[in-house]
Amino acid sequence: MAGAFAQIAFTPHVKAQQTRLGSREAYRRWEAGELEVAVLGADEICFIEERDSFYQGTVGETGWPYVQHRGGPVGLLKVLDARTLGYADFSGNRQYVSVGNLAGNDRVCLFLIDYPRQRRLKILGRARVIEEASEPKLIARLEDPHYRARVERGIVIRIEAFDWNCPQYITPRFTEDEVARRVAEAVRAGAHTQAPAREFVDAADAVAPLGSGELSLVVSGVQLLTPRIRAYELRSADWGDLPAVNAGAHLELPVRLANGTLATRQYSLANHPERRDRYEIAVLREEDGRGGSAAIHANWHIGTRLNVPLPRNHFPLHGDHRPAVLIAGGIGITPIKAMAQALKARSTAFELHYTGRTPLEMAYRDRLVIEFPAGYRTYCSRLPGHSRLDIASVLCAAPADSVCYVCGPSGLIKSVLATARDLNIGPERLQYESFA
Repeated sequence: MAGAFAQIAFTPHVKAQQTRLGSREAYRRWEAGELEVAVLGADEICFIEERDSFYQGTVGETGWPYVQHRGGPVGLLKVLDARTLGYADFSGNRQYVSVGNLAGNDRVCLFLIDYPRQRRLKILGRARVIEEASEPKLIARLEDPHYRARVERGIVIRIEAFDWNCPQYITPRFTEDEVARRVAEAVRAGAHTQAPAREFVDAADAVAPLGSGELSLVVSGVQLLTPRIRAYELRSADWGDLPAVNAGAHLELPVRLANGTLATRQYSLANHPERRDRYEIAVLREEDGRGGSAAIHANWHIGTRLNVPLPRNHFPLHGDHRPAVLIAGGIGITPIKAMAQALKARSTAFELHYTGRTPLEMAYRDRLVIEFPAGYRTYCSRLPGHSRLDIASVLCAAPADSVCYVCGPSGLIKSVLATARDLNIGPERLQYESFA
């Protein structure tokens, strides 16, 4: 529902700032086509029903916004249907600021956050206040049978638009129940490794490190980049500097598959190559894959320890100042992102072309808009009205001495190689890495 959200949120002043700061072109495509009808999908409904709190914004007659935290049992915000939400309003400090604001302006903004998984959903809608005397059946749908505080009123919200927000900078936080569950899991895992019994077990030390490489790493952060892509931050186990890497490098990582066997998977490093404090990989969960990505999503958490071989690089970036053409498809953006950052750091000209099925499935898309306001283009293959990547046009327009790098699905790479042959571009000017 990004298009509907953009048509509401992107006011003329917002568009002016996007133009000034270089992101207008990327967001313009959101507004193309007819106005969408905001209908919640299965992912949104599940996400909403799992929350035990949310933030609600309203606006008073003075024009000042007011943000209120709403908390309670899991599922306090009810999905009444695919376009309607509601919640029971209990007695509080009796200021009635939100209720008063709604009497004059029915517009609301809801912000829902999943801190452990680093996900957040923003919802725009129009709210109405209902009373038990006039709508008892609807009030009953908003009540929680296990939470017997008195319901003063109900708030019913008709959804106008929603959008998944960028997960960057969400600090993982855990409830007491979540901490207790993770500690219990760590204790059980520690028992299987015959670790010495003790009254308190540190969750990070309960499970032996995976792998046998010479570089000891620990998962220090997890971010949800898209509904199916997570970024994992890896730091040295002693919190010291990591071995230096060049753009295009990858790690060979140990993965415990569902059947218990230990396998290895290669993942490109997506972090800025000049950073020595941490590495970063992005993992696309493949439901019909070989099980490695699903195992990482299921089992890697903050504190997971890994012993891995030193980074390797079979997809190196050229070291001179020839211009570059960078082409990424889907999760293939990971090494391409690092290349773009390296080229920018050394003031080498480049173009970045990023294609995906839909904007929601393109990792780092929003960050790249900000970091590379010029020379960055995005394309969508599954959305009507959105431009598609024209490989021939990109290669024809490239400088004669440029070097082309492409990473992504095999179909994209085959198309680039075939087009390059047709245009008499020599193989010495092409570098590619396949994400099969």
